[in-house]
Amino acid sequence: MARWEGDARGRLERAALELFDEQGYDRTTVAQIARRANLTERSFYRWFTDKREVLFAGDDLQERFLAAMDAVPAGTGALPALLAAFATAPEVFRPRDFLEKRAAVIAANPPLRERELIKLVSLSEALTAALVRRGCDRRTARLATDAGLAVLRLATERWMADEETDFAEALSAGAADLLAVTTEAAPAGA
Repeated sequence: MARWEGDARGRLERAALELFDEQGYDRTTVAQIARRANLTERSFYRWFTDKREVLFAGDDLQERFLAAMDAVPAGTGALPALLAAFATAPEVFRPRDFLEKRAAVIAANPPLRERELIKLVSLSEALTAALVRRGCDRRTARLATDAGLAVLRLATERWMADEETDFAEALSAGAADLLAVTTEAAPAGA
């Protein structure tokens, strides 16, 4: 086996996604992933605890967001602070094709969808706690985090759908959409 090719982790990730796409997540083994990446199983386990972690490990978004929030000037509102942090996401995003394949594999597997939701809850709790540390009351922090994550999800969908889309513009468009929805007049009698 060629052991001197660089980027073992990236090769394992790409090999796993190819196999998950070709034969399904459940029918793919660690041995197959390692073989496809031209590495050993032992090499696989240096990087990942199991095949599921190929999809979830190495995601630095939470750390990036928390560090970016620390850099936002004091006194900035909760949602603007979150949006400023979210604007840094492209610095750690993986290539679009990787993200598309990853999303398809996760969508096709209920246990992986559950793992993705658990990770999202963890991110939400960390962002809420960061806003509280910045001086927000817990209720405002929770609401801002939920709204901010909805904006982030929409921005990411826009960014993924069109290679010409700038992430910052997609984020601004998502924030404008949120504003439009929240400022609509409530129906009479509601």
